[in-house]
Parts: sequence; C-alpha cells; structure tokens
Amino acid sequence: MKRPELLIPASSLEVLKTAVIFGADAVYIGGEAFGLRAKARNFSMQDMEEGIAFAHEHGVKVYVTANILAHNDDLEEVRIYFQELKGIRPDALIISDPGVFAIAKEVCPEIERHISTQANNTNYGTYRFWYEQGAKRVVSARELSLKEIREIRDHIPEDLEIETFVHGAMCISYSGRCLLSNYLTGRDANQGACTHPCRWKYSIVEEKRPAEYMPVFENERGTFIFNSKDLCMIEHIPELFDAGIDSFKIEGRMKTALYVAAVARTYRKAIDDYMESPETYQKNLPWYISQISNCTYRQFTTGFFFGKPSEEAQIYDNNTYFKEYTYLGIVEDVRSDGFCQIIQRNKFSVGEEIEIMKPDGENTAVIVKGIFDEEGKAMESAPHPQQKLFIDLGASLERFDILRRKEE
Repeated sequence: MKRPELLIPASSLEVLKTAVIFGADAVYIGGEAFGLRAKARNFSMQDMEEGIAFAHEHGVKVYVTANILAHNDDLEEVRIYFQELKGIRPDALIISDPGVFAIAKEVCPEIERHISTQANNTNYGTYRFWYEQGAKRVVSARELSLKEIREIRDHIPEDLEIETFVHGAMCISYSGRCLLSNYLTGRDANQGACTHPCRWKYSIVEEKRPAEYMPVFENERGTFIFNSKDLCMIEHIPELFDAGIDSFKIEGRMKTALYVAAVARTYRKAIDDYMESPETYQKNLPWYISQISNCTYRQFTTGFFFGKPSEEAQIYDNNTYFKEYTYLGIVEDVRSDGFCQIIQRNKFSVGEEIEIMKPDGENTAVIVKGIFDEEGKAMESAPHPQQKLFIDLGASLERFDILRRKEE
C-alpha cells in the first residue's frame, strides 16, 4: 500500500513550524507576490528561507504557490521572483498560468512544477498535457468524484502525481475561478484578493424601490444562498487510498497554528492508522471526528467525491463559525526549571484551566500556576498582545506544544 503525502498549509513561519511538528509530510506556503492568498500574512524571502531550512531538517518538503492568472505586467516580476526562489530551493512551485509555467521551466528547471487546481484539471487528457510540458504533479479540480480521479490515475503515467483537496473551505465557483469579488468590490479573486462574497447575506431589491431590501427567507435567520459547508474526508480515508491519490491536501492558508496543528495531527494519525490496518483506523474513527470538530467550526460535506453534492452541502442557517477553542499561544522554549517561554496569541490568567495540545494526539488539561514577563515579574494575567511570556503550568511541555482554552 503506497503511503500518500499529507500536505498542510502555512500562513507564516510559526504555522509552518507547527505543521512540520504536528505531522505534515509537506507544507505549502505563499510568498509576498503571485499567490492567491494576498490577505494572508505570507512569507518574506528571509522567512521562506528559514522555513524551508527548518522543514528540510525534519524531512518535510515545502511548496511555494505562484498560482495567479498573470497579466502582462506580471511576467517580468515573475521572472525576478523565480530567480530569487532558485537560490533558496523550495521543493516545488504551484502554478496555474501557462506563461508562468514556461518562465519557471526556463529560470529554475531543477524545482518541480505542480499544476494548481485553478487550472481546471478535470480529465486525464489535461494531466497528460501537463506531464508532457514537464509537470511533476497536477492538483485535481474539486468538482471531480473519486471515481473520476481513479479513472485519471489509470490513464496517466505512473510517475505523474495526483494531489487532491480532502479538507477545508469550498469555493462556490468552478475550481475557484470566481468573478464575484471583482465585480462587487474590484478585488480580483484570481489575483489573490478575494473578499469572499459567497459568505455574505443577500436580499432582493426591486428596480423601482432601490432602498427597500426584501429578505429571502430560507428560515428565520435569513438566507446565505452561496454559502457552502466545509469539505471533510476524515471518515473516508480508505476511499481516498483506493482512488490512487498521491497527496492529501488540506485547505487553509489563512488559518491559525491551532487549526493547522489540530487538522494535521488528526489526518496524520488517520493515515498512519489505516496504513497499520483498516481495523485500527475504524476503531479510532470516533477520535478523528471529535478532534476535527474541535478545530473546524463550520458544518461538513464530502463535496463532489461521491457525485454531485445534494442540497445538504449548502449551509442554510447562517455563515458564522462556532468557536469551540481559543488559541492562546505556542511553546517556544522550555527552561531547566520547568517554566516555558511562549509566544502568546490571546489573553489568559493565573488560576485558569487551559489545555496543552501535543503532536502525538494527547490533550492535557492544566491550571496556570504562574505568568511572568521577560524580566521575571509575576503577572496576574497575560494581556493581549504580549508577545513573549514565561508561564508555569506544572506539567511537562516541549517546544511547539499548543496552548488553547475551551470556550463555554
């Protein structure tokens, strides 16, 4: 049985390191240009270099997104950008535009080229085309069923890899090719600046009564007619294996370290358990489901994998996330006296019960016994934003453990 790659997103250096420690085989990131997540913090060239070095030290690959639909003015900048990337050697570039692909092939041919889902990869002829151009991997369109992916696998060269999204937010538009954001706000989704208007609430306005907004009622809360559930295939790992997918991809380059840690370690354990035996996977299925529900706040769907989605894939009640846990910080270092240095992300106080989240799947509830600033002065609470603190949890911690608080 071939082990698929677990591919995790990272929005920052901190999140990249978290993804690596919590089970990723590969991480995909965006630089400061030419990716489709312009609102993400993204990576400076210096952070990218550090992140790639850290990942490689742990045997993890790093892929850089450059998947915008380029305009004329972008091409020379793309060339300069790829020349810079050539020096820090990511493992692959994720590309959708043929012109950008050609530049990558010319400037840094030693870096693998992967074809983004934005290129609408829906048939084995397309896969073969990109293979002949020199692509190592093609990301399948999200509109494909597992049956179609299996057919693609059976009709393409063995060394051409298939990467498929298995978890995360679903775009309303075909393979993410959306014009709605550009039309409503002037911010182009295909240039990395999507405002996510599919998550907005809509009303009807009659032409001669422009100031009157008439609600479209699906229930008492109104309507969210473009609002999809999130994709989640944690209950269908065997079917993903059977489809011949080489890389299980998680969506979420705008997500926190808490989200990335929870999703990465859950899918990591599910994949490893299934590789050990299908019986082990089935036995632990309730744990996977509980962990995923802790970190992802929207409702779930299996998308197009088992055919066209039914109306149940639509969220009818509201478009908000239910926040079950708050991300408090990440352990940066542990001192010999047991105190740990953390990078704080939200407020917490002495005497409060919080949870330590470890890469191996263990969650440990502890009481905060002490909080100290960098000068060693005791504090009653950790005000946000306090970047670096020392805390006493009376428990064994290691670097990159995640601290979180369960909300009522």
